[in-house]
Amino acid sequence: MRFLLDAEQRDFARSLDALLASCDTPAAVRSWAAGDHGPGRAVWARLAGAGVFALAVPEKHDGFGPLPLELALAFEALGRHAVPGPLVETVAAAALLDRLGDDRVAAERLPGIAAGKSVLSLCLTSLGPYALDADAADAVFVVDGDTLRLATASGPVQPSADPGRRLSRPPGGTVLAQGPEVTDAAAYAADVAALATAAQALGVGRTLLARTVAYVTRRTQFGVAIGSFQAVKHRLADTLLALEFAQPLVHGAALSLAAGDDAAGRDIAAAKVTAGEAAYAAARTALQLHGAVGYTEELDLSLWIRKARPLRDAWGTPAACRARVMGVAR
Repeated sequence: MRFLLDAEQRDFARSLDALLASCDTPAAVRSWAAGDHGPGRAVWARLAGAGVFALAVPEKHDGFGPLPLELALAFEALGRHAVPGPLVETVAAAALLDRLGDDRVAAERLPGIAAGKSVLSLCLTSLGPYALDADAADAVFVVDGDTLRLATASGPVQPSADPGRRLSRPPGGTVLAQGPEVTDAAAYAADVAALATAAQALGVGRTLLARTVAYVTRRTQFGVAIGSFQAVKHRLADTLLALEFAQPLVHGAALSLAAGDDAAGRDIAAAKVTAGEAAYAAARTALQLHGAVGYTEELDLSLWIRKARPLRDAWGTPAACRARVMGVAR
């Protein structure tokens, strides 16, 4: 299996980084946390123009995909820049609606997703009762067992460790489909969501490491930069190694999903737990090496620190992912 990216894929990743670097994503996250979705939706529109959401939509519904590897590259960039919103849930909903096989529902929803006009949230009750950013979504889909529903309301917003992730319990709604095809489509959507979340966590970890390295080269103690201390170097090296180890697992899982390999689910679980733990370790390193300033909400770095642990647990906890890799039912 080839893990090296080709020139077009590298250019795509660089173009997304450049696009997002021109957006004030920390301000968008803070507005999103306060219930103002305007700045976040503006970033969303620019991402749609770059074709990000079309990567999850098949060509017959105005998309480019499904292209799991390119989608993973996109979500790494989204994580690096802490973009708010139900990004993972929207592409997972696209995967579910495409796999469901209902052409009427797919034709109604998927072109809007590809164009960035539809922001969706998705709740699989087998993984938890909450939907992400349902208050900001144009539609909320809920899968309960073998039943797919369209929620009629978002439900009250619950507190979250990450201010950019607004959780709520969607109430019951209109039944759209029922049967084993819903179960199969939901399982596939969960894999897409886990892959996208793993890639997003990897991007979060990369930014945490980069900003921490920049900080320890500026911060001095006893007249020298603290980055010159051996203990600090070791901590940063461990963080880098964990992220470097996670990246090929994420890309390999994307290739497995694209090829329809039977082992794709286990590959995604391995990538999810590895990237999630690496990002969480990067957050702990960043917090420790920034010292007291790392605890302040005013510091933009806090937006990445507070994102790492929720991403580690979203769409498959570390325990659940390890059990899947080992073939143990949970």
